Amino acid sequence: MRLNTDESGKRRRNAIRVFAGIALALMFFAPCAGAQTQSTDCKAAEPKPVPETYQTFYLTNVAQVSDLVDIQTDLRNMLSPKARVYSMQSQNALSLRGTPDDMQLAQKMISELDRPKKTYRLTYTITETESGKRVGMQSFLLIVGLGQKTDFKQGSRVPIVTGVADATASAQSSQVQYVDVGLSIAASLDGSADSLKLHTKVEQTSLAEEKSAVGAQDPVMRQSVLDGTSTLLPGKPLLLGSFDLPGGTRKQEVEVVAELVR
Repeated sequence: MRLNTDESGKRRRNAIRVFAGIALALMFFAPCAGAQTQSTDCKAAEPKPVPETYQTFYLTNVAQVSDLVDIQTDLRNMLSPKARVYSMQSQNALSLRGTPDDMQLAQKMISELDRPKKTYRLTYTITETESGKRVGMQSFLLIVGLGQKTDFKQGSRVPIVTGVADATASAQSSQVQYVDVGLSIAASLDGSADSLKLHTKVEQTSLAEEKSAVGAQDPVMRQSVLDGTSTLLPGKPLLLGSFDLPGGTRKQEVEVVAELVR
C-alpha cells in the first residue's frame, strides 16, 4: 500500500514539472504568437527613424563658382546617402537637409574647406636690349590669389574702320571697331605654397609706320605674344622667355618673381 502511494506521488510531481515547463514555454513564446500569420520567426522591432533638420551655410572665402561646386561635391560624398545638399551661387550659400550627425560633420568640413586663399605679389620685369646692351626696363606688379586670375592692360584703344553701314544711302556712316594697342599681361596661379603653377600670357601690340594695302585708313598692327605655363618657387626669379621686337633689332626678356602677401 505504501509503494502505491509513493508511485502516485512521483507521478503527481512529474506531472507538475511537465505543466510548469509548458507554462514557461508559453510565457516565453507568447510575444511571437501574434506574428505567426506573417512569419514563423520572431522579428525584432524596427528602429525609429532619426529626425532630420535643415540649415544654410554661407561661405565667406569662395572666390569663384568652381570653389562652391567643389565644396558641395565633397559634402555629398562624405555625408549619409539620405542627406541633401543644394547650392545658391548668387549668395555663396549651401543648404543642407539631413540628420543631426550630418549637420555636425558638414559644419566641421566647411570650417576646414572654406579658408582664405593665399595671395601672392607677382612682379614682372621686362628688359629691353639692343646688341646685348640694356636700353630700357619696366616692372609691373600684379596681385593674384591662389586659384585665381589677374589681367593687366596698358596702352591705347585705336579706332579701325571695318565697313560702311549703307553704301547706297546718300549720307554714308562708317562702322568703327576699337582695338587695344600696347601691353597686356594675364596671370593665373595654382598649386601649393611650395610649388606654384603659373600661367602667363604677355602680349605687346603696336602700330607700324607702313600703311595697309587693303585701304589707306587701315593700320598695320605689330604683335608679340609670350604664352606659357611654368613652375614657380616663391622668392626666386624665373625667366619666362625672350623675343625680338618686330620692325627693329631690339629684344625683350620677361622675368617674374612671386612673393607671399598673406
